[in-house]
Amino acid sequence: MAEPQGEPGNYVARISEWADSHLTVLRNISTGMAIAGVILFAKSIKLTSKFTSALDIPVEFIEKNVKLRGRLCHITEKGLEVEHVPISLPFLSSLQRKWQSNGVLLVRLAGVELTPNAMAWLQEELKPAQMMWFQLLGREDLVLDCLILVNKGRFFSVCLNEEILRQGLGKTTRIEGLHHDSPLYWKLHKRLLQAELKALKKNKGIWKEESYVEKLKDHISNNKFVQKLKQFANWLRIRI
Repeated sequence: MAEPQGEPGNYVARISEWADSHLTVLRNISTGMAIAGVILFAKSIKLTSKFTSALDIPVEFIEKNVKLRGRLCHITEKGLEVEHVPISLPFLSSLQRKWQSNGVLLVRLAGVELTPNAMAWLQEELKPAQMMWFQLLGREDLVLDCLILVNKGRFFSVCLNEEILRQGLGKTTRIEGLHHDSPLYWKLHKRLLQAELKALKKNKGIWKEESYVEKLKDHISNNKFVQKLKQFANWLRIRI
C-alpha cells in the first residue's frame, strides 16, 4: 500500500530525490565551505601570512621555535637576507600573492661568531634564490637568530650553523634568544660545540696549525747564515 502524501516517509523521499538531482551543487557548496574554513583557520594562526619584518612575526612563533620557509636574497656581513615563503593553499596561490607585500627578513646564524672567510664560503656554497628553512630561536630588534637548514639532495639537509663550525670558519658563542638554563639551549649548544671540536681535531680553518715541514722552511729562511748566503748570491749576480 502507498504511503499517504502527508506522512514523514514521503517528505524524506522527496528530499532524497532533490538531493540526488542537485548533488553537484551540494558538493560545490560543501567544498566551498571547507575551503573557506581552511582559509579562516590558516589566517587565524598566520600560516598563510607573509612576514616582511621580524616585528611582524608573532611572539608565540618565536617562543615555540617555529620553522619558517624562505628564499635567499642576499648574503651580508650582518646576516642572510631571506624572503619568507608562506604556506600556499591549493587553488588560491595566485590570490595569496596579490595579498602579500614585499620585503625581506634579516636572519643571523644563532650561536656562531663568523670569521671573515665565512662570508666567502657562504657565497660559494649557497645558490642564488636557494630555498631554506630557518628555525626561530630569538629576535633582537629587526634581526632573527635562527638555525638555518638547507637541502643537499633529496633526502639530506645541512644545518649551516654547524657546517660553518665544522669548516673552522667560526667560533661557538651564546645562543641569543634562548634561556641559558633551558634544555633546548644546552641541546643546541652541545651540537655546535661538537661541530667546532671536529674542526679543531682536523686543524681546519682558524684551527689550522703549521705542519712540521712549513715550520722547518720558515726556520731555515729566517736563519742568519742562510740570509747571508742569499745576499752573497745576489751580489754575485749583480757583478756577473
